[in-house]
Amino acid sequence: MLSSIKRLLIGRPLKSNELGEQKLSKTKALAILSSDALSSVAYGPEQILIVLFSVGAAAFWYSLPIGIGVLILLTALILSYRQIIFAYPQGGGAYVVSKNNLGMNAGLVAGGSLLVDYILTVSVSVSAGTDAITSAFPALHPYNVDTAIVFVILITLLNLRGVTESASILAYPVYLFILALFILIVVGFYHLATGDTAPNVHAAIGTPVQGMTLFILLRAFSSGSSALTGVEAISNAIPNFKAPAAKNAAKTLMLMGGCLAFLFSGIVLLAFLYGVAPNEEVTAVSQIAEETFGRHFMYFFIQGTTALILILAANTGYSAFPLLAVNLAKDKFIPRMFLIRGDRLGYSNGIIILGIASIILILAFQAKTEHLIPLYAAGVFIPFTLAQTGMMVKWLREKPNGWITKFIINTIGAAICFSITLIFFITKFGQIWSILIFLPLIILIFHRINKHYQAVGEQLRITTCEAPITIEGNIIIVPVAGITHVVENSLNYAKSLSPDQIIAVYVAFEKEAEHQFEEKWKAWQPDVRLVTLRSYYRSIIHPLTKFIDTVERKASEANYQVTVVIPQFIPKHSWENILHNQSSLLIRTFLLYRKNVVITTVPFHLKK
Repeated sequence: MLSSIKRLLIGRPLKSNELGEQKLSKTKALAILSSDALSSVAYGPEQILIVLFSVGAAAFWYSLPIGIGVLILLTALILSYRQIIFAYPQGGGAYVVSKNNLGMNAGLVAGGSLLVDYILTVSVSVSAGTDAITSAFPALHPYNVDTAIVFVILITLLNLRGVTESASILAYPVYLFILALFILIVVGFYHLATGDTAPNVHAAIGTPVQGMTLFILLRAFSSGSSALTGVEAISNAIPNFKAPAAKNAAKTLMLMGGCLAFLFSGIVLLAFLYGVAPNEEVTAVSQIAEETFGRHFMYFFIQGTTALILILAANTGYSAFPLLAVNLAKDKFIPRMFLIRGDRLGYSNGIIILGIASIILILAFQAKTEHLIPLYAAGVFIPFTLAQTGMMVKWLREKPNGWITKFIINTIGAAICFSITLIFFITKFGQIWSILIFLPLIILIFHRINKHYQAVGEQLRITTCEAPITIEGNIIIVPVAGITHVVENSLNYAKSLSPDQIIAVYVAFEKEAEHQFEEKWKAWQPDVRLVTLRSYYRSIIHPLTKFIDTVERKASEANYQVTVVIPQFIPKHSWENILHNQSSLLIRTFLLYRKNVVITTVPFHLKK
């Protein structure tokens, strides 16, 4: 039944040799890897206005020079990550660049930041998409959190179906969003040019604003820079591209940069010229669309596509998080389960963990985008800075042809990203201070996991000088609860292993029951030794484990192995397990960590 439900939700399993069919074309890659960056157009400009609004509406003209600064930063990042793609075509992005050029700890800082950032990508995107829906339908406001969680579950299931299938579905909303905003920007400027809409509602450019400080300007700039999150995703996901992977990834990155620059600058300009002010219940894009088209078809088309891309922008996290996790798992810094491909050849464990973590964040922050964005943006600019710095070191060390130009590009990128990181910590420390706690904690966890894997590998290596343990014989203990076919089946198995060293153990709660069972046992299995134990506190586990420990100590002195054979019957239907007390499961759980005890379960399958 469970397998049928799984097949229905995620599709039939794919063979390993079908992996090549799961590679992405540039068209599909732009849809799933650029959706995060492109979707930030829907909230990045608005974040600038929110900060400027603290001074007054007269300060909104500052959004224009701030927007230009964001475009300069975007250009530096696109050129820098283009170089990373060709330098590290195996993928891994900031983690691999930092690890190879700045050292392992720098790589772990970048990797840990990006892992958290991709979780925030999903949370922010889905929360922002939910906001767009409730802007068009205010009656849905009370259900923001529930709606966001449902969307995360749906996107998780979609990604479990495979990269190609999810990309095929997600391509349409992304390109519809680009088309919708392109129409909005063109028609908006046409209305302004023809006088259909009165421009200059805000104070004119250059108007002095009382209370404006460098601190506020830097804070607004850092908020606007949140529109650049997701730029690095393509460099992490190069292995998902069709051959030639690096060239296709680079072309996709440049195309994404061009689209992002046009859409961001268009929305910033229209917001200023239309006199848009931040509103808690109506987004800036919603206000611009309503001013341009009224509440007619095009308005709802724009709101619908905006909501879709904001929600589906989470897919960038689902595409990049599992691949980054694979790189960390290969280096033994996170559990090796992240290396396992699922039925649809995607890294299913990474996808599922990402979905669960995102839901936890949405619940913790009640789907409030403005509370998540500062942490989200600050987290991504740390690996941005490390990646650019790592590339600087690479060019200085290797000095390939044209390295000076490459070095200058990465130096500019590193300087800008480092400045933005400092601005975030100076202007938004109250919102992002937790980075200073969870990032060192994550790195500590990475090292502990790595240390564990190193220790395990050392102990399992057959070249170690530790001598193998000689086993002279086997003592078999069979816990019995009654005289049944289940027990008979287990005893027959035990006799086939060591017929002379079998001890059946019965735990009795009352003295009378103990004597009755001993008499029945003598009549039924006279050749098998029976040991009865009294349990004064109605526990099976405590007296049984105590007895096994006693036998194990004596057996180890003679180099004998203790094997516990556990009888267990298996119902015909899996749901029927809840009708039974599962004593065998409890015994296995308690005995699992006994050092010199082998546990064997002998199943007896019921026919009805």
